[in-house]
Amino acid sequence: MTEVRRAGTASASLWERDEEVATITRAVDTLCADRSSPGTLLEARGEAGVGKTALLAEARRIAEARGCTVWSARGGETLRSVPFNVVRQLLQPALVSMLPEEAREYLGDWYDIAGPALGIADPGERQADPQGVCDGLVAAVRRLARREWPLVLMIDDAHWADQETLRWLAALAERLDETSVLVVVARRPGDVSGDNARHLDAAGAMGRPLGPLNGLTPDATAGLTRATLGEHAEAAFCREVWAVTGGNPYETVELLAKVQDSELQPVEAEAAELRDLNRSARGGGLVARLEQLGVDSTRFAWAAAILGGGITVDMVARLATLDRADAARCAELLRGARILSVPDDAGQPGADELEFVHPLIATAVYNSIPDALRTAMHSIAAQLVTDSGLGAAAASRHLLKVHPDDDQEVVAQLREAAREHLAVGAPDAARRCLERALQEPPLPASHARVLFELGCATLLTAPATTIGHLRTALAMPGLDGEQRVDAVFRLSQALLHNDQLEEAVRTVEAEAARTPDPSARLRLQAAQYMWEGIHAGETSSPHRSARLAELAAGCTGRDNAERALLILRGFDAMTHGESAEEVVELCDRALVNGRLAPGLGWTDTEWGLELPMMLASSYAYTDRLDRAEALFTEALRAYESAGWSGGHLALAHAYVGLGHRRRGRLREAEQSLRESLRIAERVGRGLPLYWSATCNLVDTLLARGHVEEARTVAEQYGFAPPYPSTIVLPDPRPVRGRLLIATGRTKEGVNELEAAEKAAAARGRHNPVVVPWATELARALAGEDPGRAARLATDARRQAERFGTDTAIGEALRCAAALETGQRAVRLAAQAVTYLEASPCQYEHAAARVEYGIAARSAAELNRGLALADSCGADGLVARAREALAVGHAG
Repeated sequence: MTEVRRAGTASASLWERDEEVATITRAVDTLCADRSSPGTLLEARGEAGVGKTALLAEARRIAEARGCTVWSARGGETLRSVPFNVVRQLLQPALVSMLPEEAREYLGDWYDIAGPALGIADPGERQADPQGVCDGLVAAVRRLARREWPLVLMIDDAHWADQETLRWLAALAERLDETSVLVVVARRPGDVSGDNARHLDAAGAMGRPLGPLNGLTPDATAGLTRATLGEHAEAAFCREVWAVTGGNPYETVELLAKVQDSELQPVEAEAAELRDLNRSARGGGLVARLEQLGVDSTRFAWAAAILGGGITVDMVARLATLDRADAARCAELLRGARILSVPDDAGQPGADELEFVHPLIATAVYNSIPDALRTAMHSIAAQLVTDSGLGAAAASRHLLKVHPDDDQEVVAQLREAAREHLAVGAPDAARRCLERALQEPPLPASHARVLFELGCATLLTAPATTIGHLRTALAMPGLDGEQRVDAVFRLSQALLHNDQLEEAVRTVEAEAARTPDPSARLRLQAAQYMWEGIHAGETSSPHRSARLAELAAGCTGRDNAERALLILRGFDAMTHGESAEEVVELCDRALVNGRLAPGLGWTDTEWGLELPMMLASSYAYTDRLDRAEALFTEALRAYESAGWSGGHLALAHAYVGLGHRRRGRLREAEQSLRESLRIAERVGRGLPLYWSATCNLVDTLLARGHVEEARTVAEQYGFAPPYPSTIVLPDPRPVRGRLLIATGRTKEGVNELEAAEKAAAARGRHNPVVVPWATELARALAGEDPGRAARLATDARRQAERFGTDTAIGEALRCAAALETGQRAVRLAAQAVTYLEASPCQYEHAAARVEYGIAARSAAELNRGLALADSCGADGLVARAREALAVGHAG
């Protein structure tokens, strides 16, 4: 605080706000100076009534005076359950003003993703990905900021914003460097918890504070009192104004208005009346003041508080059962009593709306409604919203406040609202609706189905809760046939996401055993083998591979259950190092005209993404990289176009990176894997998708020769035991063992590789490309224990020849050559080059060329290896080849 006086044109609540106003002015000037300037977020934080709203009003005045476009929105205490409420207030008016074709063209690919959340497009049939919708909203702001520059966004009472808006706000704040927009946020320090607090705090941490805002000093209160009542206001009277209000600007302004209304003289003798006047301005005094305006005005105010937003005379009249003329008269009375007002943006769409003068008044009026009447009014409001054609989702916030009464129509409305919420990317709102529907309760015939819908809504956000819902549903009558199989499959998915993989296996196994329908049983068996197939631990059903092979042998790929078994059998055979030709034949039979069958696609929810990932991985490790890369690229396109920018997109980038790594495009691999990690950070650490990105990035950096970078990534992202319960490709143990050896921790690296040996043996995973522990360990032991190293190399070659790919055999020969000297080393290195030249894996080919050049002292081979290594981005290998050429190891 700097001065106790205020500018003549400023609000009374701007006393002692010179520094804050100066900060706003500088931010607006920076925004207006350059279209390419980075965005800024300013946060005004303070208790109720301390002047946050007045500061935002001053920010609007400053911005509009400089020609800025200003859009504003406000959170509401009774509207926190309405998803996207605040972000819709901000952005919807501008988009609605466009023609539909213009809005679609303007938002491009984001229209179908963000449009439903903003209420400008109909939602699709599929459940929307919340992260994708959030990213779409950020993209919408970025595009609108270019169109409307200079653009200022203001959010008042952000502590009462809905969760979906706060998630968007945090994401926008994180990307303000690339969005030239000024965001001004006002919030209280409390009144928010859980995920909402996390999102709001994250947004604030990316911005600059305006404050903290404190109450007025006694001198400022005296100055404000005299500016309002006259210079003759006595010092004792001014001091009492400060004592009564605690310097709260809002209460001070309201009290001084009451002094003017009551014609109280600002002298010491009248100061004792101030406390009674102040009480009449809030709490019970406000209610008494409201009652003095009459029964109709009270009903009008109550109805306005029930609506919370969208307060129009017509809507309030219908809810309060008043005729239009009486309602208009009540609105005028409430405006005169400073209870309701016209919004500041009276020139914008929605200017016919009313709002409460202050959130404190709205809360007091809402809380003054008798409980039973409040419930009844919410019920009427729900019907009015429904009759207005606004949809079940819009009515649901009122239905959530209605007492359970065994009303099946309410159950149906809440289920429909949940579907609408899921379609726009608001699973938490869907969860609230379905939980409330269960309290009604549903009829026994539909109770289990509602539980199943609730389980589906919480699958990705709360897997532990989902498990309880689905288990309860399955224990009740009502889920039969295909619905029951769906529920069991969803339960197993929830157990998987909750890191209870063994329980997931047992669940589908037990259900399959008691399912008489052959088709349903086959689907459950496929699910069992799928979860067992991605299990990295040692527990597995006895003779699993043999039984899976027996089941798959009779499959022709006539339906998705059979196609799933073929994929699972192919993946199992690949990880066990069986014939690559047989693996490819199994995978090909699972396709329909060379493509994923309908229902097994990347965004299909019946089977999930695990099956296509297994299929593509099988191709990747059997040297069919063209097919693998086509599938990985298809996944990336599918998730981006569907707006799935959470875990699914992170995995897609990770596997695109894997394809680049296998191909030898190390620079591109690193780029994709870093993007995967960026997305995975938003989803949460420790998940299998996080491991896939980290493991592949460390492996790629080591291939590039960037050992220190690999070590930094490993430390930063926790690439160390304990390992996840699900399989990661490539196996993380050999990768970490290689990292430890590369950083000089040879003994630890050998221990890690020996642990990889035991884990692979326990699971029968003998593919020397997926789990290359033997070749890495042989190289590490070459000097210390050459006999064991030779045996390991021989065993690796045997496994490679069994698998039969050029890459596997070439890599085994590379290892064998590294353990030999003289002409035998040369011959083995030459054989390695022959195999790897036929392989699609160019990095391994480059390494073989360099090693052969060194062994054979051939400048020609070294130069060929050098060129290949350079094209791959293998800087370490390039340096090794150049060093060999420089010191005369060749020719």
